[in-house]
Amino acid sequence: MQSYNVGILLFNDVEVLDFAGPFEVFSVTKDATSFDFLNVFTIAHEPGNIIAKNGLEVVPDYTFLFHPPIQVLIVPGGDGTRKIFENREYIKWIQKVHENSMITASVCSGARLLAKAGLLRGIPVTTHHQVMEEIKSISPTSKLDPSKRYIERGRVITSGGISAGIDMSLYIVQKLLGVKTALQTQKYMEYGDWRSL
Repeated sequence: MQSYNVGILLFNDVEVLDFAGPFEVFSVTKDATSFDFLNVFTIAHEPGNIIAKNGLEVVPDYTFLFHPPIQVLIVPGGDGTRKIFENREYIKWIQKVHENSMITASVCSGARLLAKAGLLRGIPVTTHHQVMEEIKSISPTSKLDPSKRYIERGRVITSGGISAGIDMSLYIVQKLLGVKTALQTQKYMEYGDWRSL
């Protein structure tokens, strides 16, 4: 079975569960299944600690200039997305990674960055309910659907607010490694209706 590198973008004022939820899903898949098919790591623009929302300090694994190839890119949200929205280095890096990724995914208001990168044009999209109108203004041809926890179209997946990133990540595990592995991961995490699995 193929192995996959999952890269999670970090930046100051990133929403904690937006990145920590997916990180947990992908990293415990190995523990839940005894297989090592997912390699998850974090990436920041440059060296140095990231201060996430509410002061959590995180040490990224890699930088934009040096990181392994990425098959799955996770772009989290949070107030920090507003601060880097006009930073061309972030947007160009997302575009560059997307050229070769199997999946480019956003959590919550991370959709702002995918919209700015032009990845949401003309496709169904979801995001945090408070960000819907903003996404519409950034990417007018996107078809917003607030009813979905996550939406996949081609190689792009968007998810709703904060906790929806966990649902999306479990779906990605299922897509890459199969239903059984995703269910084992969900049960290991005791997430959702895990007792019925």
